[in-house]
Amino acid sequence: MGELNQVADGVWVRQSEWVWSNSVVVRGDEGLIVIDPGINGSELDQLADAVDQLGIPVVAGFCTHPHWDHLLWHPRLGDVPRYATPAAARVAGEARERAQAMAAESASGIPLELIALLTPLPTTGAPVPGEIIEHQAHAVGHAAILLADRGVLIVGDMLSDVLIPLFDVRQDDQVGAYERALDRLDEAARHVDVVVPGHGAVAEGPQVAARLAADRAYIDALRRGEEPVDARLGPHADWLNRPHRSNLEQARGR
Repeated sequence: MGELNQVADGVWVRQSEWVWSNSVVVRGDEGLIVIDPGINGSELDQLADAVDQLGIPVVAGFCTHPHWDHLLWHPRLGDVPRYATPAAARVAGEARERAQAMAAESASGIPLELIALLTPLPTTGAPVPGEIIEHQAHAVGHAAILLADRGVLIVGDMLSDVLIPLFDVRQDDQVGAYERALDRLDEAARHVDVVVPGHGAVAEGPQVAARLAADRAYIDALRRGEEPVDARLGPHADWLNRPHRSNLEQARGR
C-alpha cells in the first residue's frame, strides 16, 4: 500500500490503509485529474508527493459519488474544479456538514474545510477524459469513468473484491438500481482489461468478469429473497454484517 502504481497508460492508483480505498490519477489532455483522493491527511500528503513527482499539473478533481470518503481534497493538489455528476454535487452540498463530521470521526488530519466542494460536471468543456456512466446504485449520482482508449474502467464503489454491494437507504429499489448499473458496467467492461474499484484490489483480465459475476450473484440472491453465498461475507468481515442485514431488509421491502 502507499505507492502510486501505474495500471495503464496515464492511469495511476494509490491505495489507502483505510478500507483499501483507492485514489486514482488520470492524465488528460490538459493535465492530471485526481479522482476520489483519500483518506487520512498523511496519506493525502503522500499522494501529493507522488503526484508532484509525475511533473504534470493537476487541472481538476473528480468525485465518483457523494459519500464522505470520496469527497476529500488537499491544498497541495491545487485550487482546481472538482467535478461530479450534477446529482452527486447537489447531494454533497446538502450533506456537507454531515460529511465533515463523519470524516472527523473516522479519519485524521483531513482538511475538513475542503470536503464536498464540488462543481456539477458540464455537458461539454470539462477536462475529464472518457465516458461518464451515471447510475443510482449505492449512491445518488454515482459515476463510473470509461477510458476505452486505455482499457480502463474506474467504477467507484462497485465491483470490489472486499465490499459487497452496499445499498443507499435513501433510495427505493436498490436491487433494481444495481441490476441496471451492473448491466451498464458489464457493457463498458467489454472494452477494458482493467477495472479500478473505490475499495480493494484492481481487477485485471479474467478478474473483471469475476467481479461482475460476484456482484450479480449477490443481487440475484436478494431478488429471490435468499441469503447470498458470497466470499466477501463471513467471520473475516464481521463489519459487513450490519450493512448486509440492511440490504436484506431493504430488498424485502421493510
